[in-house]
Amino acid sequence: MTSEDDIVTRVEAIERRNANVTLDKAWETSWTRKLGITILTYLVVLAYLFWIGNENPWVNAIVPPVGFFLSTLALGWLRRIWQRKR
Repeated sequence: MTSEDDIVTRVEAIERRNANVTLDKAWETSWTRKLGITILTYLVVLAYLFWIGNENPWVNAIVPPVGFFLSTLALGWLRRIWQRKR
């Protein structure tokens, strides 16, 4: 393999890695991920509350997922401060 071929191969590998990093970053901040975690959290807490015999599981199971969802909205400002200091 020539030096030029090696450089082209390495650049292509870097571009593939960068595309994957960009996609991962988009997933981490996506509404699909946030809503998915919120819904799954609700279902897990709901199942647990039914299992322990909670009197009002449908309503009580709302608290943890709403807390998670609000934290995803409210911590953006904190992240921006953290990034500026890095």
